[in-house]
Amino acid sequence: MGVLLRNLQNVVPLRRARLRKDVETLRHILGIQKFDLGLICVDNARIQRINNVYRKKNVPTDVLSFPFYEDLRPGKLPCSMHRDDFNLGDIFLGVEYIMQQCQQTDQDFNGTLTVVTAHGICHLLGYRHDTAEEWNEMLRKESYILSEFNRLTGSHLEPLTKKCTRDV
Repeated sequence: MGVLLRNLQNVVPLRRARLRKDVETLRHILGIQKFDLGLICVDNARIQRINNVYRKKNVPTDVLSFPFYEDLRPGKLPCSMHRDDFNLGDIFLGVEYIMQQCQQTDQDFNGTLTVVTAHGICHLLGYRHDTAEEWNEMLRKESYILSEFNRLTGSHLEPLTKKCTRDV
């Protein structure tokens, strides 16, 4: 299956072919092509409901990840025995929220979508940012992924965590 990309919103025009291509590049960089993942694009109302239910934060956000393997150590791929286990989980992208942030900061929406997706994939792979040490580990991983992405595509993307100072 690979990447299941669903667009459950109609607020923001989405270039799904580009997003799918960028996600395939990210999967290649990480060596996770044999694993499936879900990418679900939603509006502010839906991401806010999900954020409230699962994180008790009643605000919209850019990305929420729901790993299939909740106890995965960062940097370790799951040891899957059955075909059904080749699933990393689901990433919800708050595309309306991301678009609003891009408009406020004059950032490229499609590039930011790729950066936010990379951040979400890191969460599926066990990376967290609850402590300063975890934050630094995740920043190093995102920096590596995006430097490889930039090298392969000619882009100039930077990690989300570098710009992020709020409580996430």
